Amino acid sequence: MPALDGLRILDMTQYEAGTSCTQWLAWLGADVVKLERPGVGDPGRHIDGGEQDSGYFLYWNSNKRSVAIDLNGEAGRELFLEMLPHYDVFVENYGPGVMEKLRLDYERLKEVHSSLIYARIKGFGTDGPYSAWKVYDTIAQAAGGALSITGEADGPPMRPGPTISDSGSGVQLALAITAAYVQKLREGIGQEIEISMQEATTYFLRTTIATGSDWGRQAVARTGNGMGATANLYPCAPGGPNDHVFILAFVPRHLEALCQAIGRADLIDVLQPGWPEEDGEGVNVYEEICKWTRDRSKHDVMQILGEAGVPCGAVLDTKDLFSDPHLLARGFIQKVQHEEQGELPILGSPIRLSASHVPLRAAPLLGRHTAEVLREDLAIDDERLSKLRQDGVVAF
Repeated sequence: MPALDGLRILDMTQYEAGTSCTQWLAWLGADVVKLERPGVGDPGRHIDGGEQDSGYFLYWNSNKRSVAIDLNGEAGRELFLEMLPHYDVFVENYGPGVMEKLRLDYERLKEVHSSLIYARIKGFGTDGPYSAWKVYDTIAQAAGGALSITGEADGPPMRPGPTISDSGSGVQLALAITAAYVQKLREGIGQEIEISMQEATTYFLRTTIATGSDWGRQAVARTGNGMGATANLYPCAPGGPNDHVFILAFVPRHLEALCQAIGRADLIDVLQPGWPEEDGEGVNVYEEICKWTRDRSKHDVMQILGEAGVPCGAVLDTKDLFSDPHLLARGFIQKVQHEEQGELPILGSPIRLSASHVPLRAAPLLGRHTAEVLREDLAIDDERLSKLRQDGVVAF
């Protein structure tokens, strides 16, 4: 049985922060019903301007069901409130004030469903001087400190590639919802959960802050890719933009294994544990390592050093990931069948529970499960369903 079998979630999320949260819970077996606006849906569906659902949407909405209800009208709002008691959790990540304008804030919804878990992600939270400001991932990364520590020492701040503020806040909210659900099962109570994307981002800076900020008395400097001669990025053959490896050797056994693996045992006496400087006893250690890596592919370097016990990772680009033998062997790259776009290769769930297996399913078409869910939740008959569709309240 899936770990979260029986947990029901009404998902009113869009783009990535909220959708990543509900996708994690769906991967764990929760029944996630995505509530969308008829004819429009989650704006992430067409973020690329195309007519079909975008890859962006497909990646963040697997294992969900889609129900299309127009909440701008009173009929749609009443239908939503009728559905609400059938769910344990309501999740949203709309902009500041949107849920209050729709009269769907926590205070109103708990009048209908007293044990509801009401979970929300806001850029700067729901209070404080920044709370009314709009936020996207990069804004939260800037305000959360991530840009300040990324980039070369003599260059400007740089945007990290991964969307850590969006998906990071989503994962943190998923954990909070799971905890609140355990408390609900134990005590029968609901509660409101809030995640600030700015605060969620700072979680990922803790190691950097702890090792360089002197308890907030100074700013941590940017260091680029390098942390010393043997903890750095090294070029590999044939010299393409991603033909590099990152080696991180800073303890004696790693340093010795590195020197032996590259055939430079003479460097062992030059290096000191910790973060060795590039130059030692007249030898540029970094360049000596580069001479060895430049003659080999990143995959060969990773294999040789990995087998020698040296921490090393090839710089796999987004194309490499889909052919990586390790990810393929572990079944992480999976194929799903989409109703309109056919078979698609997709990155699977990183979660592995030995007693809980949830097959990966493609993201749903807009309103694909409207009739199915309304029949399950409300035992709605065909006549009422047809009337709601005819009036534009629902779509399927």
